[in-house]
Amino acid sequence: MTSTGEPARAPELVGQTVVLVGGSAGIGLETARRARAEGAEVVLTGRHAERLRDAAVEVGAHRTAAFDADDPAALERFFQDLPGPIDHVLVTAGGPRYGPLLGMKRAEILEALGHHVALDLEVARNAAPKMRPGGTLLFMGGTGGRRVDHRLGIVAAATAALPPFVATLALELAPIRVNLLAAGFVDTPLSASLLGDRLDERRAELRVTLPIGRVVGPADVAALAVHIMTNTALTGATYDIDGGQQFVT
Repeated sequence: MTSTGEPARAPELVGQTVVLVGGSAGIGLETARRARAEGAEVVLTGRHAERLRDAAVEVGAHRTAAFDADDPAALERFFQDLPGPIDHVLVTAGGPRYGPLLGMKRAEILEALGHHVALDLEVARNAAPKMRPGGTLLFMGGTGGRRVDHRLGIVAAATAALPPFVATLALELAPIRVNLLAAGFVDTPLSASLLGDRLDERRAELRVTLPIGRVVGPADVAALAVHIMTNTALTGATYDIDGGQQFVT
């Protein structure tokens, strides 16, 4: 019983395993924290072994694996070696490529357009055989790329490809669920590395312009991710989490 006399809420992920591909920092690590708080076992992957070890100690990870998620062979080995079954997979590895279209070579365009789809498809292909029915594959997209802007280059086209890809994959993999998280600016170490000395300026700008009056953080995205894991009626959909950024930017 709680101090108010109401029954305590039971953790919602007890007995389940959550895999975080890109789980050593930012959204992935915060989702690992929240999943652990809900009783899940977590498996973390990342490219940087030392950072991954630190994250694993902090959250009490069940298992870790250091590799580059963009290496298909390494990704396949990871899932083959992973004891099953697993329940949920969140992929936060990878990021958008910005720059003028006319400055891109053919190979760069193909990479930018197909990178996220190819990565997510490789994860789905290798994870699905280990997953319990009703579990979810969660991928990351964005809301900023929905507007056409010459400064964003190929990002708008790459962003547009993800929702129909996720919806189609949800039909192919059912009853495994597939969903997309579409974030705007999230205050993560990745954002800090991209913005450099402009980070504080960007934070201040968003506090003034966003309808929510504050900057979106990893905990916000993690809360949505865990909700989608626990709500088994959700599949094939895109969930915006940008604090209203797409409407005011």
